[in-house]
Amino acid sequence: MTSKTYADLVRATTDDTSTSETADAEGDTRRGQTAVQKGLAGIVIAKSEICSVNGERGSLSYRGYDIGDMALHATFEETVYLLWHRELPTREQLDGFSAALAEERDIDDTTYSILTVLPNDVEPMDALRTTVSALSCADADDGDRCPDANLLKARKLVAKFPTIVANYYRHQRGWRRIHPDPELGHASNFLFMLRGKAPSERQTQSMNLAMLLMAEHGFNASTFAARVTAATLSDMYSAVTTAIGTLKGPLHGGANVRAMKMMLEIGHVDNVEPYIRAALARKQRIMGFGHRVYKTAPDPRSAYLRGRLFELCEEKGDLHYYRIATAVAETMEATKGLYPNVDFYAAPVLYLLGIPLELFVPVFAISRIPGWTTQVMEQYANNRLIRPLAQYVGPAHRPYKPIDAR
Repeated sequence: MTSKTYADLVRATTDDTSTSETADAEGDTRRGQTAVQKGLAGIVIAKSEICSVNGERGSLSYRGYDIGDMALHATFEETVYLLWHRELPTREQLDGFSAALAEERDIDDTTYSILTVLPNDVEPMDALRTTVSALSCADADDGDRCPDANLLKARKLVAKFPTIVANYYRHQRGWRRIHPDPELGHASNFLFMLRGKAPSERQTQSMNLAMLLMAEHGFNASTFAARVTAATLSDMYSAVTTAIGTLKGPLHGGANVRAMKMMLEIGHVDNVEPYIRAALARKQRIMGFGHRVYKTAPDPRSAYLRGRLFELCEEKGDLHYYRIATAVAETMEATKGLYPNVDFYAAPVLYLLGIPLELFVPVFAISRIPGWTTQVMEQYANNRLIRPLAQYVGPAHRPYKPIDAR
């Protein structure tokens, strides 16, 4: 990141605003002169060095590293380091970075008490969003937007997300609080805190892979929302809170839950084809298929999760969910020409790791927080207030009538 101070950021943005806001206001009044792209589809709004997503080729890379290479060789910690520092770490750098994350992983008693006073029926995403807001109040450097301060905030958020989610889930069930184990890595610590016992090596590798593959994905809805907040020069915590609220929406973060519910409803591999054909006849959407970006090629992340699903099923000695998932994928390709996206195979992987359905979206947040924080820091480094136009299609000018004349 560049070494701009907060004052520099404010000055640069303020200098730019006087003309841009005027132009925006004029643009809003020119009815019919601006092409409308609903949902900003196909609109490029910024340059980024973080992530390359190519829907036509079905490719994805982080900082130039192909997602396949990352999936086969990297850890989640390496991925976070790469996103924040632009380069893969050396062994010494990774050891220091992992130790720094471990130091920040636990939450203090005050933060934990916030989780315990929330009603038991509060959704985990709401608990996570509330706790992140509380973390900002406890951060003495919350008002500091310099790059080093933001890296520290990002490290706290990445480290604490799994602890918050796991311990809120435990509190809901009346289970004892579990502190993170300093000897365990990021993925294995989450499973340990959630379940109360250390995961197997294969389970750790599966959790690591799922988190790595979901760590970053360009200007998706939650990332863009975070950048909009950051563009106002609000703080890191506010930007991340915005992202959490956006991910909570079922059109963004809920596909993996619904994909797993579908597999549970199907029940047996023999039921797959009649179930899918009946659902399609009702014009029901099959969750986990198709993608806003990957329209002509498969999501490159799905194949790696399919392989991991097979390994988890093999470890359990039961290929039940692997057979159902692959049969659904084959049926959808044959009938609709659609390929599974990352949510489809992630669903049974998370389920076999013992993660309950209500935590699927929070796990998405745990995985995506490195990407959110990286994107926020990039926004700060080259900021301009994000202010799109709207094409006014309401009534033309109407004279005001006094209330007694209406």
